[in-house]
Amino acid sequence: MTLVNDAAPAMRSTGRKFRAFTAKHLDELTARAGLSPDQRLATRAVATVLPFRTNAYVIEELVDWSAAPDDPIYRLVFPQADMLPAEDVAHLSDLLRREAPKAEVEAAAHRVRMKLNPHPAGQMELNIPSFGDGKIPGMQHKYDETVLYFPKQGQTCHAYCTYCFRWAQFVGEADLKMAGDEPAALRDYLLAHPEVTSVLFTGGDAMIMGEPVLRRYVEPLLDLEQLESIRIGTKSLAYWPQKFVTDPDADDMLRMFEQVVESGKNLAFMAHFTHPRELEPLMVAEACRRIRDTGAVIRTQAPLIRTINDDAGTWETMWRAQTRMGLVPYYMFVERDTGPQDYFAVPLAQAYEIFRDAYKNVSGLSRTVRGPSMSATPGKVCVDGVVDLMGQQVFALHFIQCRDADLVGKPFFAQYDPNAVWLDDLKPAFADRFPWEK
Repeated sequence: MTLVNDAAPAMRSTGRKFRAFTAKHLDELTARAGLSPDQRLATRAVATVLPFRTNAYVIEELVDWSAAPDDPIYRLVFPQADMLPAEDVAHLSDLLRREAPKAEVEAAAHRVRMKLNPHPAGQMELNIPSFGDGKIPGMQHKYDETVLYFPKQGQTCHAYCTYCFRWAQFVGEADLKMAGDEPAALRDYLLAHPEVTSVLFTGGDAMIMGEPVLRRYVEPLLDLEQLESIRIGTKSLAYWPQKFVTDPDADDMLRMFEQVVESGKNLAFMAHFTHPRELEPLMVAEACRRIRDTGAVIRTQAPLIRTINDDAGTWETMWRAQTRMGLVPYYMFVERDTGPQDYFAVPLAQAYEIFRDAYKNVSGLSRTVRGPSMSATPGKVCVDGVVDLMGQQVFALHFIQCRDADLVGKPFFAQYDPNAVWLDDLKPAFADRFPWEK
């Protein structure tokens, strides 16, 4: 296969260099959104606890500043004052107002973080496997056939989402971070576990790395016959499509993608799109075309987030646009039980209605999507609907993935609760325990 890019449009020469904006730019940017001094201070207070990072592309091409601070893309990347308990925001704001010592601010922020469940679903306790003389840094193995790897150099993003369930990776606390820099150890682990058929590079964002760095992790896997697929979890298509069009190593990166495909592996680009506006720039379409020309498949996923995409029309529009672009709708997730979950969560009953109302209006090609799905401690739980059984209104659910593979695909039921937002809020129906409970 050869890279077909000679006929790329003129936009390839108009890309700008990447410029990041961090917490030190918040006051200026939130003033642009019309926030008062007190509101800007509260936003900065939240940013001492939860990470903030964005870039010029997001600010100039995606945010509708005439609608800020209510614009969904603004809310997607900028901290909100009410994302944390009011008393915590007030205390942190006071520290910032009186210019308290940095160590005092950091200590206060740490105390708030520890109340936010920084590592949900047993990520640290249950997912990190032992191997050889100990544990392999930066690896998780939750489901038999899939290993997740967190490359050390990929543990940041082009911009951070305010609801990110991996926010703990980005706050500068080493004890909360997952990262590995041992490609040989990853390969050795896979050879010792022939049941593994798929590796997912995640983070952070693997596409923050340059081609030579990513190659260090990918190339040693290409001769492993057991592997069927290599996956890359990324938000780069939404937040920095220049990575695949105008960045200096764009062509080299795409040639590496070709190499993966030519090795007989399915290269799956797990692209994170949260709102239809992220698909609108012409640069995104060109980036998707170039990736697909390598033989890679682009699958799309995102969580359902209150105030950002919590209506069926948004998802219908997004899935239709993705299908037109040759992308494969894959998952609608439920916001995880971490960080500011209470702020962003949508009740499961409402989530199912949004999913169903969007799903019924798209063609079969878009109905590859699954959801709403919770990536909970026992596995990925899909809400199949609300039904009346034996005189009770109940949730019908099943496992898409499970630590106990025997439970995959088997339906189970939970008592209907209109306020439930997560698996732990549910109680079993027609039984005294759920199938995974001992």
